Amino acid sequence: MLLLVQYVSPLGLLSALLIALVWAVPLGVLVVGVLGRLLRLSAPEQFDPERSLLASGTARTPGWVLTAAVSLAALTWQLRFLPALLMLALWLLALRTRYLYPDRPLRIMLVGVGLPVAAAVVAYAVLGPAIWAAVRADEWSTVALLAVPPAAAGVLTGPLPRRAAPALTHGLAYTVAAALPLVMGAVFLRVPVLPTAAIEVASTETGPAAGVVLGHLITVTDTSTVVLDRGGVIRFLPNSRVRTQTLCSGAARVPFSVVSVHGWPVEETALDWMMPRRPVTPPDQRCSGRLGPRS
Repeated sequence: MLLLVQYVSPLGLLSALLIALVWAVPLGVLVVGVLGRLLRLSAPEQFDPERSLLASGTARTPGWVLTAAVSLAALTWQLRFLPALLMLALWLLALRTRYLYPDRPLRIMLVGVGLPVAAAVVAYAVLGPAIWAAVRADEWSTVALLAVPPAAAGVLTGPLPRRAAPALTHGLAYTVAAALPLVMGAVFLRVPVLPTAAIEVASTETGPAAGVVLGHLITVTDTSTVVLDRGGVIRFLPNSRVRTQTLCSGAARVPFSVVSVHGWPVEETALDWMMPRRPVTPPDQRCSGRLGPRS
């Protein structure tokens, strides 16, 4: 472990952390925004920024931060979570309208009822084939993620019962605060921070390559090449026996879902979908553990 910490760049670790967990920032901002506005609308006498972290976070978060959080989530969340983003955004808009314009019932009705209904109709028109494909593939989690949020977009557009609102909003906020770090940690631990390499090694200093060592390349010193192999063992390979070193592209993540929305896989983000595809090239056989062609 000390060897890994010594040779892994702190900047690389920080970059990997930010890239892997960028989705969590808008999630926290939006959940706090919804719960805080529910508390303020349902039990205004309990909305005390001096005593409640939820109320304090809501009172000190400007509208442009929420708008930026929605935009960031639209780019970094997988397609299957975008209906939930739509639901959260509609809740925020409806709660804000009720708070700012309590004397305009028509406006409240349009934003709190009309807009969620229209959004649900459009969402189901776009997602309908994907929902049906998920049903046929028995992907019930995908069905729930695509089908439930549009229907629930009109649920939390008004106040909760006054007595239940403080306990419910604070309880949900504490639950999210406790669960989110665990999920973030599980995601980050799967992020590779070292390059993957295939190293041809000879059995003697003068002989030809006899095998291939696959693993994560830690460092190369004057005398040895240090590799973390697939078994989790750190191996010191003498440089005099190393014949070739080949960097291998990371293995593509095997998708869990076969469902797509008009050609957009539900497990891809908008950024993934917009990025140019890497040209398909024959993989180097050394990255599969086989010796390369002899020169």
